[in-house]
Parts: sequence; structure tokens; C-alpha cells
Amino acid sequence: MAKRQNPAEAETPAAETPEETAARLKQGKGAPTPSRRQQEAARKRPLVPTDRKEAARTARAKQAEAREKARVGMAAGDDRYLTARDRGPQRRWVRDYVDARFSIGEFLIPVMLIVIVLTFLPSPALQVYGLFALWGFFAIAVIDCVVLGFRIRRRIGDKFGKTKVERGLRWYAAMRAVQLRVMRLPKPQVKRGQFPS
Repeated sequence: MAKRQNPAEAETPAAETPEETAARLKQGKGAPTPSRRQQEAARKRPLVPTDRKEAARTARAKQAEAREKARVGMAAGDDRYLTARDRGPQRRWVRDYVDARFSIGEFLIPVMLIVIVLTFLPSPALQVYGLFALWGFFAIAVIDCVVLGFRIRRRIGDKFGKTKVERGLRWYAAMRAVQLRVMRLPKPQVKRGQFPS
């Protein structure tokens, strides 16, 4: 017959939080070791907060602060806050190279807006010319992106080694090149003409 276990013996002590562990390790010599009763009293927290509205408000404030910190970190190009798509030295080099040059694709959105305005004008000739101009500009921007991709592939190979070139860098460069400079994330870290070595 199995022996019944005492419920008091079955309870396992709660695990320390990282803050408590850090505080315990920092104590060192010179401070008395807290008694078991003091340690257990410090660990006791109510499972349900007494003031739920205040707890929710505090949680929202912490989340907003964390989101703002992540947004600022991403805009600054901090690797801790970047997505996997933007992380790494090769991606940073590509961003700096694209941001240092004038790309034709940067002006694609303004040209599209102009063409949209032209479509509201009563002149059919202006509408047709606007569409032809848009398609021509789009073709030139695509050619510029293809040339940019080949240049980046060659220079990345020279800098990091031909066998260590990451996949997708040409597409990454093209997508950054067609965005307006002010809308790029992470924000440009170099000035125009300041190409990376």
C-alpha cells in the first residue's frame, strides 16, 4: 500500500526571480544571510492584484515603454531590436551603401502621385502621357535596381569573401532603394556620398 504524502512536504519552494538572485549574489560578505522566514515573506506576492485597474494601467505603461524603446532602437539600427531580415554586418553594409547613393526608385512614389493627379484632369492626352511617363520611369527604376544588385553582390563578395555572401541581399537592396529616404527603417546612418569601405 502506497504511503500517503504529507501536503506540507509535497510543496516545493518557489523559484527565485532574476532580481532576487541578483540581489542575493550582490550581498556578499558583511550582510547577514536572510532567514528562511524573511526570504519566504519577500517571495510572497498575491496571485491576483488587489487593484486590477492600477495593475492593468501599470502593465500597459510598461508595454508602451518597451515598444517605444524597441522603435527607437530599430530606427537607430541597434542589432538587438532589428528584425531577422535587417540583422547582421552584411545587411548593415547594404543599407549604408544604398543610403549613400541617389536611387531613381526613391522618386517612384512622388511620380505615381503626380500621375494620379493627372488622371483627374479632363484632358485624355495628359492622362495617356502621364501613364507612359510612369511606365517609363518604372522601367528605368527596375534597371537601376538590377545594376545596384550586381554592384552590391560584387562589393560584398570583395569585402566579406565570395563564399560567405548571404542570400537575398540584392532583393534587400532593391526594396530599400525604392523607398523614400525619410521612410526607410532602420533610418539611414550615413549621408549621401558617404559610401562604406
